Amino acid sequence: MSKSLKRVRTALDNAGLPIDIHETNGARTAQMAADAVGCDLDQIAKSIIFRAEASGTAVLFLTAGGNQVDIAKASALVGEPLGKADATLVRNQTGFAIGGVSPVGHLNPIKAFIDRRLLGFDMVWAAAGTPNLVFSINPTQLPELTEATPADFTE
Repeated sequence: MSKSLKRVRTALDNAGLPIDIHETNGARTAQMAADAVGCDLDQIAKSIIFRAEASGTAVLFLTAGGNQVDIAKASALVGEPLGKADATLVRNQTGFAIGGVSPVGHLNPIKAFIDRRLLGFDMVWAAAGTPNLVFSINPTQLPELTEATPADFTE
């Protein structure tokens, strides 16, 4: 078991969530993940990391698979301009590689926001630490589990 998967499993177990983690043939994109698990594209909870330009910190936006983060709305939520997070920032903050960032099990606490669209489903799927691993969860559990604030930040 990889270190990334262990952190995700530990986070879920510590939250009292006996969630199964599934291996796919590849879920590097939201559409690939949706196809792999047989769900609607918007049932994929994408973990998008931006760099807060003034502070240099990482910020997590959990968004429905078919939605795109609106950088102006997201920047307004954070209170400073946002830019692209490079692979080093993502890895240092979360412990995950881009393409497998889980909403849980991060190395360091991260400011997070969740797309209200995700909260309308009975179940969503998220990365479990690698591009080939996913887990399903009731999305109403995500705000508490990730300390994410529900917000409107999509196009």
